[in-house]
Amino acid sequence: MRLFKLMVAGLAVALSTSVAQAETWQMATPYPESNFHTKNVLQFVKDIDIATEGKLQIKVHSAGSLIKHPEIKNAVRSRQIQIGEFFISILANEGPIYALDSVPFVASSFAEARQLYQASRPELEKQLGKQGIKVLYSVAWPPQGLYADRPIEKVADLEGLKFRVYNSQLARLAQLVGAVPAQVEVPDLAQAFTTGRVNAMLTATSTGVDSKAWDYLKYFYDVKAYLPKNIVVVNQSLFDALDPSVQQAVLNAAAAAETRGWEMAEADHLAKKQVLIDQGMRVSDGSNALNTELHKIGGQMADEWSKNAGEVGKQVLDAYKPK
Repeated sequence: MRLFKLMVAGLAVALSTSVAQAETWQMATPYPESNFHTKNVLQFVKDIDIATEGKLQIKVHSAGSLIKHPEIKNAVRSRQIQIGEFFISILANEGPIYALDSVPFVASSFAEARQLYQASRPELEKQLGKQGIKVLYSVAWPPQGLYADRPIEKVADLEGLKFRVYNSQLARLAQLVGAVPAQVEVPDLAQAFTTGRVNAMLTATSTGVDSKAWDYLKYFYDVKAYLPKNIVVVNQSLFDALDPSVQQAVLNAAAAAETRGWEMAEADHLAKKQVLIDQGMRVSDGSNALNTELHKIGGQMADEWSKNAGEVGKQVLDAYKPK
């Protein structure tokens, strides 16, 4: 009997130690579970759970259900949550480095966007690190294409049109092409186009499909203006407090998620582009004249960004060598 009691006591201690070692983190992301970014996040946390044998479990709160998008970064910083995902350029007002991936035509393909990310990551890590935040991985959105309610063969065709914008970079682009910027949120796109509040916009194929653009637009030009990115970050001090083996499991899962996520983004773009075609929209890559003129404007905006970013901006762009 005494031996049995000792065995039971030993088992209880072992179980309590296991429970004590297990940790649960809360993760906030702005996007629904149907979005490829969130699907990637769910696989990321599953990989961590498996690799750590349950020592670190991460509960994902999708669609802004726990923390609203603009508040996620600061929630990680303040330890309100341990880990989170957000759109990098949502921080553009905090510093130029956060706006870089939304400067039009600096990077117009997945390969270029990846190279731009690699060039800018050290500075992103440095700036977020000052706030006690560690970068885990980043994944691009599909490239932003030009939607219009009429044919656009050259930049001059955009003059005077009402151009939907959602950040300062797009507002500047609208100004440079002679269009009139109009702030419109995604849920209001159909009404805005139907009532003539806007005539054109730059956004991803996924947004076009989600908003059923074919109901109010005819033309989509896959000009690949830019590929903005999401970033997944963790509170640095909480990461540092993890067992080294758990830290490595998180880093391994993050590396896998980054590779997988970029592949998912490219597949999503092709799939959604085909949906636009199937729904009867006139889809093309745009004329040579349109693309040439847009890239020239992109160069001007990149110069403006570089001047605003100073020496650091110059170093990042110098390190970015698209093939």
